[in-house]
Amino acid sequence: MPAVLLLTLAQLAAAATEWQPLYSRVDPSLQLAMEKRLKENPEWARLIRSKKMAIGLVDLSGKQPRFARVNGNQMMYAASLPKIAILLGAYVSFEDGSLAETDAVHADLADMIRVSSNSAATRLIDQVGMAKIQTVLKDPQFGFYDENRGGGLWVGKRYASDGPRVGDPLYNISHGATVTQVCRFFYLLAKGKLISPDRSAQMLDDLADPHLHHKFVSQVEERAPDAQMFRKSGTWKQWHADAIMVRGSQWRDYILVGLVESKNGERVLRQVLPAMEELIVPAEFAEGTSQL
Repeated sequence: MPAVLLLTLAQLAAAATEWQPLYSRVDPSLQLAMEKRLKENPEWARLIRSKKMAIGLVDLSGKQPRFARVNGNQMMYAASLPKIAILLGAYVSFEDGSLAETDAVHADLADMIRVSSNSAATRLIDQVGMAKIQTVLKDPQFGFYDENRGGGLWVGKRYASDGPRVGDPLYNISHGATVTQVCRFFYLLAKGKLISPDRSAQMLDDLADPHLHHKFVSQVEERAPDAQMFRKSGTWKQWHADAIMVRGSQWRDYILVGLVESKNGERVLRQVLPAMEELIVPAEFAEGTSQL
């Protein structure tokens, strides 16, 4: 297991007694600051009003996590971002013995996440079973698709031109997400709470070292090139999605998720990351956010 993940798990274990679900971590001051900052940009404000933009932010740097979101329960088409649901389905299947944990499967998991391989994702859907993935998402143990909270993560079609399509129960979206549920996914991994600490570490390893250098990743690489990133993105036509957990050596320690329906969505997400960092940067680093 990579040393950095062992360090992460050690840090998380120390804070295990302070565990609370993300729903209870909404921070009023961060929420107000996020809403104000996003409304300052007319394009973002228009997209948010029309339910075509959603942002979620989790500041992990303090003693207690702080969560804020705009359109947090607005389910949107998210292209390849919901491949994280396939990742979870595979690891649940490793645990219950319904999927053999082989080098080939692990290679497909890494390719599905790091280079967003559709063929790897489709092979994994076929092996795990789409119905199994949906069952896992709706399982109260995980709660990643919750009709009482606007839906959430959903995979209802192979990442291929053929095969059945099962849209989600609320909106009939084939590959969907809400920023709240994606933030929860990364938050649970960060706290070692997704399946188990060891399985959380393995999934973090799959999400590390992103090979697609656009959207959020492009900004982190520019602003903090040595920061550690765990990431999954998605793009199809006008739908743009990104989710990242950033861990720097000094102050960056956060989760950021964005969903945008716009032809300018890639640019919007690139601009959003520094704007959200402004909200959580400590005062001593405020004038030089290139520091880790």
